[in-house]
Amino acid sequence: MRLLIFGGTQFVGRYITEAALAAGHEVTLFNRGRTNSDLFPQVEKIIGDRNQDLDLLRGREWDACIDVNAYVPRVVREALEVLQGAIGQYVFISTISVYADNSVPDQTEDAPLKTLDDPTTEAITPETYGGLKVLCEQAAQEIMGDRTLIIRPGFVVGPHDHTDRFPYWVRRAAQGGEMLAPASPDHPIQFIDARDLAAFTLRHTEAGTNDIFHVTGPKTPLTWGALLQTCIDVTGGDTRLTWVDEDFIKAHELVGLGLPMWATSEDSGLLRININKALQAGLTHRPLTETVHDTWVWDKSRPADVEHRFGLTLEREAELLQLWHEAQGT
Repeated sequence: MRLLIFGGTQFVGRYITEAALAAGHEVTLFNRGRTNSDLFPQVEKIIGDRNQDLDLLRGREWDACIDVNAYVPRVVREALEVLQGAIGQYVFISTISVYADNSVPDQTEDAPLKTLDDPTTEAITPETYGGLKVLCEQAAQEIMGDRTLIIRPGFVVGPHDHTDRFPYWVRRAAQGGEMLAPASPDHPIQFIDARDLAAFTLRHTEAGTNDIFHVTGPKTPLTWGALLQTCIDVTGGDTRLTWVDEDFIKAHELVGLGLPMWATSEDSGLLRININKALQAGLTHRPLTETVHDTWVWDKSRPADVEHRFGLTLEREAELLQLWHEAQGT
């Protein structure tokens, strides 16, 4: 296949590109050339900004376009105005954050979707992100019709995870000592290794699938307790978990940046999404130990002074643990 990939060198796109090349496909990358520009020297690279340089794509044809970096509907429409007659299929990487009620567990792909008060906004915030992705999906379907594949991932994890959400937990588990853990060890957690996401996406790109899939996991429900214990076991950290409740987490504004990937009860449905459809369509998951190990190895290879975007510093964590123990009288 001849594949056009928007992006293709950072995280999700990087693994899609790797998978496509391993399968023998002819890949063209369209990006600004700013992120890991030395990767994939063997592929054609069209350097440009999708906001102003789409004319660079005119006069070419590809079997499919995989779009990993569209966040507002305008850029989807503009791209497809150029590519509609030049590609066989459009593959859009969306999100499970598209649903109207994030508290509902076990939602399937046909659950009610978010709407925005101002559908013309291009301000990407936690409040607008999901609604904008809905509008992106709708724009793609309006233009490409039954030549559209929509992938809705949950949290994406693994090596080269520039978001630093999952790496925080692996890194902290390895550091040892008393570790602040969110809410309860029985709370569910879902995510997908970027390499498994790439394999599933490529499989259905090759098949020309016209459908929508939740792509997260694992197949067997996973809890926070099992996740963090696996991180401890794999990294060999001498670490003791102290679980603090949701009220404490909210009171100290730890949702999101402080305790990445954990969700409040209002958003807990995002970590309990139904993936039966994707499983029946061939979604597979590598062992959790492999994802943790590979993430740990990659994280240790980064410069010591790299700025971590998510998680608690050891000093802030110690302060919070002291406050928790004082409140509990322990």
